[in-house]
Amino acid sequence: MLQSYVLEYPEGDSLEIEHGLRVNQLVDLNGNPLEPPLPTARMIVYRVWKISTRSERGSEETRYHVELVTRPELEGLVGQGR
Repeated sequence: MLQSYVLEYPEGDSLEIEHGLRVNQLVDLNGNPLEPPLPTARMIVYRVWKISTRSERGSEETRYHVELVTRPELEGLVGQGR
């Protein structure tokens, strides 16, 4: 079965990625997972808020719907755990 993973941005754009994600996971602009503590609050970070799956003959597409993490939230993630 052919499996594809797609990041669905709030603006309606999408990007195919190479790996699966989970709800509440933080990712960068390209869908790469991020783990706190973040190095800086001056970055674009998204949070996965919903996962949907569509199956067709011989293929399955998983879409990860993301929301933009706000600046105050980002500042709270910088230096966490140090």
